[in-house]
Amino acid sequence: MHKIFDTHAHYDDHAFDSDRDKVLCDLLCNNVCCIVNQGTDIPTSQYSLQLAEKYDGIYAAVGLHPEYLNENSPKLIPQIRELAAHPKAVAIGEIGLDYYYDIPQELQKRIFAQQLELANELSLPVVVHDREAHGDVVRLLRQYHPQGIVHCFSGSAETAKEIIKLGMYIGMGGVVTFKNARKTVEVIKAIPLEYLVLETDCPYLSPVPFRGKRNDSSMIKYIAAKIAEIKNTTVDEILNVTKENAERVYHIEVSEVN
Repeated sequence: MHKIFDTHAHYDDHAFDSDRDKVLCDLLCNNVCCIVNQGTDIPTSQYSLQLAEKYDGIYAAVGLHPEYLNENSPKLIPQIRELAAHPKAVAIGEIGLDYYYDIPQELQKRIFAQQLELANELSLPVVVHDREAHGDVVRLLRQYHPQGIVHCFSGSAETAKEIIKLGMYIGMGGVVTFKNARKTVEVIKAIPLEYLVLETDCPYLSPVPFRGKRNDSSMIKYIAAKIAEIKNTTVDEILNVTKENAERVYHIEVSEVN
């Protein structure tokens, strides 16, 4: 049965250049029902849409990632708007704030806010990147109140509760399987399954026992197994509930793509 819904992937990455089509065909013919490939700039957003056109089970998010912003980025918002009109564009993403990198914070907040506003205007969810910027991310989410996912969540259980109070979902990936993931485990314990979605962020963040190797959507089963252990339930329950959550947030009926 097709159960795995990967809410956040980067199959445009060069790590897949040698065998991308084989990987995706194998995944979509086996246990993966749906993948949302994330744009980080204009070229990757366009490529995500090309993948979505090629494969029934792939959809695209289009957006400007904070790591790749520069002084010309404000001029690119109209292009994101155009790309978002594609019938298989299901979100504005990957967008957000990243204070780890030396990108001007005011520019990041400006572009993030513009994309949140665009998502609301287009009635699309957002996929939010938050690295060392929890306070400003939550403040802007409260201000614009979008629907969507805070992906690869790295905040506290208290912050996670604030996120789900806004009606948004928490994206969890391979980090939950790491030995030092105590804070992530506390988040899983603290939030209801109804606000959780699964992701790979592939080719990055492979779960144990594949840490350091190339990630792909099939490895979500290891993430689901760890969460099932934490939540004292079954892997099937985790996969089923998170698939339904992903369908809900992205407005995708998986039965249409199987």
